[in-house]
Amino acid sequence: MFPLGDDNPTRIMPIITWFLIIVNVVIFVWEFSLDPGLFEQMVRRYGFVPALIASGKGYYTFLTSVFLHGGVLHLAGNMWYLHVFGDNVEDLCGYVPYLIFYLICGFVGSLFHLVVEWGSWVPSIGASGAISGLLGAYIYLFPNVRIRTAFTMGFFMRIVRMPAYVLIGFWFLYQLILGLLAAEASVAYWAHIGGFIAGWVFARVFTRRREVHPIFQARYIGY
Repeated sequence: MFPLGDDNPTRIMPIITWFLIIVNVVIFVWEFSLDPGLFEQMVRRYGFVPALIASGKGYYTFLTSVFLHGGVLHLAGNMWYLHVFGDNVEDLCGYVPYLIFYLICGFVGSLFHLVVEWGSWVPSIGASGAISGLLGAYIYLFPNVRIRTAFTMGFFMRIVRMPAYVLIGFWFLYQLILGLLAAEASVAYWAHIGGFIAGWVFARVFTRRREVHPIFQARYIGY
């Protein structure tokens, strides 16, 4: 299942969402302008390394690792989810609170990864923890909003509209199962889980603009 878009209008331009997408793309282009040796050094320096954090070093990587990606598909997937789900969360947060919320979710995601992979020297990179936080906020704020979803069965694909709680709930369950089963995963599943939980918890703190959102206004003006 892959989200294509939602039936969820906004009232403000998603400036911070666009800004985050542009920043991630620009950094990605810079990353892959480096030769392989320099790229590996850069990932080891700015990626999130649990063992390094456990030794009291490299705290800046809580931030820097969120803006690095390991490949085109890694970047494209994260940015698409940011595009689909970020604008509505931004609409309810406002610009600056939304940016803070995004970074907090990334931070908490890294904390979960740190706890699970305490002694690992493998660097972790990507915005997945922060974007998982947006999914947590979205399912809390808009559980019944319909998401246009590409649903594949073998060689066949259908476009279906399903409630956010079904799509995102399935996604979270999938991450949780893989996180519990994967002994040495190449994906930081617990960063996804931690970011999602942070988004769910902090959504009620950061989203104070419900009165400006069309979905919440609809209940008052009768359509």
